[in-house]
Amino acid sequence: MKKLDEITEQIIGSAIKLHQTLGPGLLESVYEMILARDLERAGLQVERQKPVSFEYDGLWFDDAFRVDLLVEGTIVVELKSVETVAPVHSKQLLTYLRLLDLPVGLLLNFGATTLKDGLHRVVNHLDPSASPRLRVNRR
Repeated sequence: MKKLDEITEQIIGSAIKLHQTLGPGLLESVYEMILARDLERAGLQVERQKPVSFEYDGLWFDDAFRVDLLVEGTIVVELKSVETVAPVHSKQLLTYLRLLDLPVGLLLNFGATTLKDGLHRVVNHLDPSASPRLRVNRR
């Protein structure tokens, strides 16, 4: 399996290319379908709309939520197509990562003017990447 940084770099590169080609304004499902296909063509394993079940305090929740894309079984990609993302979107992605016990997620907003403005990398119990290309929206 490729390193997390290599995979996230590949996802981000494909997403930027997609956003530059189509621009903002389409439905989230359109970006999801095209991005998934592009990543698969690049040799990555991608699951779309993956249902997730979990247990909490003795209660079982079948198909409690769906992740937009699960790449290589390790990276959750949550897609939006809105003018600006709300703080709750990053928190939602972090909750998904915690419930799935996964290290990294990407929040990609295709509604932003540029994808760089709509790109957020969320980590769950993982040291920040040493790669400066992946330090997006970090202060």
